[in-house]
Amino acid sequence: MTSTSPDAAKVWRAAKKPLIILAILLAGVLVLIIVRGDQGAREELHPDSYAPDGGRALAQVLRQQGVRVDQVDAFTEAEAAQNATVLITRPDLLPPERLLRLRDQAKHLVLVGAQGPGVAAVLPGTEVAGVSEVENRQPECPLSAAVAAAEATSGGVRYQPGDGVLSCYPDDGAGTLVQRFGGPDTTVTLLGTPAPLTNERLDEAGNAALGLRLLGTGDRLVWYVPSPTDAALRGDEKSVAELVPDGLKFGLVQLFIAAVVLALWRARRLGRVVHEKLPVVVRAAETVEGRARLYRRSGATAHVAGTLRQATRARLAPRLGLAPDAEPPALIGALAARTGRPGAHLHALLHGPPPDSDPALVRLADELDRLEKEVDDR
Repeated sequence: MTSTSPDAAKVWRAAKKPLIILAILLAGVLVLIIVRGDQGAREELHPDSYAPDGGRALAQVLRQQGVRVDQVDAFTEAEAAQNATVLITRPDLLPPERLLRLRDQAKHLVLVGAQGPGVAAVLPGTEVAGVSEVENRQPECPLSAAVAAAEATSGGVRYQPGDGVLSCYPDDGAGTLVQRFGGPDTTVTLLGTPAPLTNERLDEAGNAALGLRLLGTGDRLVWYVPSPTDAALRGDEKSVAELVPDGLKFGLVQLFIAAVVLALWRARRLGRVVHEKLPVVVRAAETVEGRARLYRRSGATAHVAGTLRQATRARLAPRLGLAPDAEPPALIGALAARTGRPGAHLHALLHGPPPDSDPALVRLADELDRLEKEVDDR
């Protein structure tokens, strides 16, 4: 009698699809972790980024000149910088009041590409006048950093300067680099584009000199890369839980307690779980023998033979690389190639007429077993 317990091949076929799906999910999670883990280093003008629009080259040059470069992502870390130069790569992410706090703490505040309400906050009277093309220009101003750099890459956001604000690299009357002293010891600089500070263009024209003189005048540079997820930048925003009235919260808590009490009450009415022993344990072999006796008593020789042949075909097809419901010609051809038996003999064995007696049924079962063993052996 052939065992019907699942073998390794059946287990693999059953588990193959879930394992493939699990592997795809794990691969996706791994890729996401790698991408998100390297996300900061790929941001524009990030001091650790090797990309063309990154700022690693400038950061390295500043360090070689003895400037301490600290890259920070949190507003609280940038605010803690006292009497240092603070470079903000994405200033529009900060509310105006946060920019004012940084201006009051820093010795020199440099904003790159700012065009939001923070412009008028840090430089009263200065307005955004549009956007211009990024190209090399002459400074046309007395600002020492621009004069030393001479021609440099400029453009991007254009600023209409207010009173006491120096305007450099003009375009249509508005400068793309403006600077003024924001207080007794604070200087504020607006740079319309990050282009002159990037890896790609740092060695063009006077960009390196401009970057060194804007950011390297002090002993320390705090390179602030704001993050949209920074809780300190949300201002007065409140979470959904904070917006829910206290009365509604109290009511929801009461409903939850009532639901728990109701569940416990209904569960108690069901009573405890009662374990009952089975009246009799029937062995699997006895079940098989009982069914065999029923088949024999009813004279169902043809039915039994058909069942044996169908089970044999279903087991042989996967072993030969075929589908369980493969067509008879394909199965017979594969069996003939594997065993060397004639196709007519195999067809008669697997699809022939039913046996006419019990001894013939037993011989058929033996032949089917021998055929399966022969296939496995080869």
